[in-house]
Amino acid sequence: MSDLLLVRDENGVRWLTLNRPDRKNSISPDMREEILAALDDARSNEEVRCVVVTGEGDAFCAGVDLARSGATKDAAAKKRAPDLRAVREAMKAGMQRIVCAIWDLDKPVIAAVNGTAAGGGAQLALACDLVIAAESARIIEIFAKRGLAVDSGGGWLLPRLIGLAKAKELVFFGEPISAEDALSIGLVNKVVPDATLADEARAWAERLASGATRAIGASKAMLNRGLGTDLAGFFEEEASWQALVSQTEDFAEGVRAFMEKRAPNFKGR
Repeated sequence: MSDLLLVRDENGVRWLTLNRPDRKNSISPDMREEILAALDDARSNEEVRCVVVTGEGDAFCAGVDLARSGATKDAAAKKRAPDLRAVREAMKAGMQRIVCAIWDLDKPVIAAVNGTAAGGGAQLALACDLVIAAESARIIEIFAKRGLAVDSGGGWLLPRLIGLAKAKELVFFGEPISAEDALSIGLVNKVVPDATLADEARAWAERLASGATRAIGASKAMLNRGLGTDLAGFFEEEASWQALVSQTEDFAEGVRAFMEKRAPNFKGR
């Protein structure tokens, strides 16, 4: 692991800090692979029960580092537009993988947005389960201003988070939206002073890390899929998840704690 991504585990929480402040934490291919590896390890590591994603310096993430992207670099070298296949493959290999890894992770993920989250960096934040934004944070769906269509899953995520009309407004105009405005439309969960962002994220993360991890993971899966299935299909999936969760140690502990009138001591198993 290089210093492009700072990874630390404490109190059941894995902290992932994007560490390219000189490039506004834009994601290079090497950083992308480190993020994916850290998320993959978090999936199988029972000691990790929640993940926090944040950025070093005054930006959260400026999206993909276009100067380091394969298709763009090749096109610049040959002074021509990248071919369609190269663009498609670069998309599939890039931010789409990170968004999917966060969305599908069976543990809660919090974005602690410490500054500008632009383009793919906005989608990196919005793919997380909970978003805490510093007062100085800005979210920008910048694509149209660069002559690009919205990508990194934004066309799928945004309508689900804020509705179709508001999603179109953010994407078509590509204007920055403040943390407070993002809160007012449901794009983020909480806005806090810049100086307390890490503490606020830690409080939520450690609270989640002390919870019933598998029950939270199952609930995450159902909530994420709920808008894409009919009620009958959803009920089948709900019954299957509940059957699995009912076999966990945490369920047994939850029942004991209820009967004994005490707070449960969940272990994430």
